[in-house]
Amino acid sequence: MSDLFDTTATSDDRMRPLADRMRPQTLDEFVGQAHILGEGTLLRRAIQADRLASLIFYGPPGTGKTTLARIIANTTAAHFTSLNAVLAGVKDIREAIQKAQYRQKHQQQRTILFIDEVHRFNKAQQDALLPHVENGTVVFIGATTENPYFEVNNALVSRSRVFELKALSTHDLRTVAHQALRDPVRGYGDLHVDLTEPALNHLVHTANGDARSVLNALELAVETTEPSDDGETIVVDLPVAEASIQQRAVLYDKEGDAHFDTISAFIKSLRGSDPDAALYWLARMIYAGEDPRFILRRMLIFAAEDVGLADPQALQVAQSAAQGFSYVGMPEGQFMLAECCLYLATAPKSNTAFAYFDALDFVRNEQTGDVPTHLKDPNRDSEDLGHGEGYNYPHAYRSHYVPQQYLPEDMQGTYFYEPTGQGYEATLQERLEALRARDADADVKKRAQRYANEARAEDESSA
Repeated sequence: MSDLFDTTATSDDRMRPLADRMRPQTLDEFVGQAHILGEGTLLRRAIQADRLASLIFYGPPGTGKTTLARIIANTTAAHFTSLNAVLAGVKDIREAIQKAQYRQKHQQQRTILFIDEVHRFNKAQQDALLPHVENGTVVFIGATTENPYFEVNNALVSRSRVFELKALSTHDLRTVAHQALRDPVRGYGDLHVDLTEPALNHLVHTANGDARSVLNALELAVETTEPSDDGETIVVDLPVAEASIQQRAVLYDKEGDAHFDTISAFIKSLRGSDPDAALYWLARMIYAGEDPRFILRRMLIFAAEDVGLADPQALQVAQSAAQGFSYVGMPEGQFMLAECCLYLATAPKSNTAFAYFDALDFVRNEQTGDVPTHLKDPNRDSEDLGHGEGYNYPHAYRSHYVPQQYLPEDMQGTYFYEPTGQGYEATLQERLEALRARDADADVKKRAQRYANEARAEDESSA
């Protein structure tokens, strides 16, 4: 069992990290997440009334998931038990459940079971917990940085209310820092700390929505800075702040939501023809350590899927960027990434390549017709079966085109590809419309001739 919620420690224990000391103890102290904890919201009312059902807190690090669990532990009349999914196994779950069953039967007391990092539980561990959540032995509260709809047992998610916590705003982070500076017991209110505005701005900016990051940097700055000449004032200026937190934290897990959400934003920005947004998401991925080859593969797909024949050069640009990057590598390879990104973002767009999937659906769902005889290979059996007979070689004609049947007989007049009129496809649209009109005219004449021949044959037969 974790002692995460042990309240026996003294509040002025300076051996504990500042971020731990400054954890809010009540809802009134909690900063941020007004969308789920504002006055009158469902979650706030449930906590205040001690009427919680099973729930899952989902969001980035430092947004208050564990803090909310601690507040619930401090306010509920139920017995509060906590496990950490990294350390706990099936044995720990069963032990917690047995104790919960005893309290329920002999003390008529509910048990709230909090599991931190619940996404790290394997299927067996989650399955061991599920029936006891279903029958009400425990009220389950989970905390996770990963999307629970993908990482947590579906049955467990369906029996829980999911609350998404968001990265804290700049205003929220400034409030957290000021709270730490003012609190004389848990923070630095008993010291003379002069945190300059540029220093605070730097701490807040580099923390990227993570309260823990702000407090850790503030603690390092205060604890390692000698008082000024007056012997009392600790000045935390911009150089001190920059030394305390030098690089902006970016939430990015290559296996998690941030990875998929960011590449999604990048592709949608390309598709929306916004080069500035596309560059931003590209830079954010590279800064966070994303594999550039993954990004290049996605741009190759995009060039064919979303630009297509509106600009056939796009696919070549993407291919050249991928090949060039393989020669150059980082950091100079970022030029290839940037140029390809800008080209794709500013190129005209067409997704007519999806016409292939319409054809695929047709093949999958419809009865397929025979290959027309004149299109068949004549090299093997043209003499016996007439394969290839009647084929018109387009290059033998002045415009290198001749109306001819290429689809099976019962598919005449079926169209899969419809040019959009964007970019180069405008030229294709004009040309294809003209060709199809000639085909239709030739087809009408062909059918009329066939009907005339059939009528003549009937007349001759009657005679």
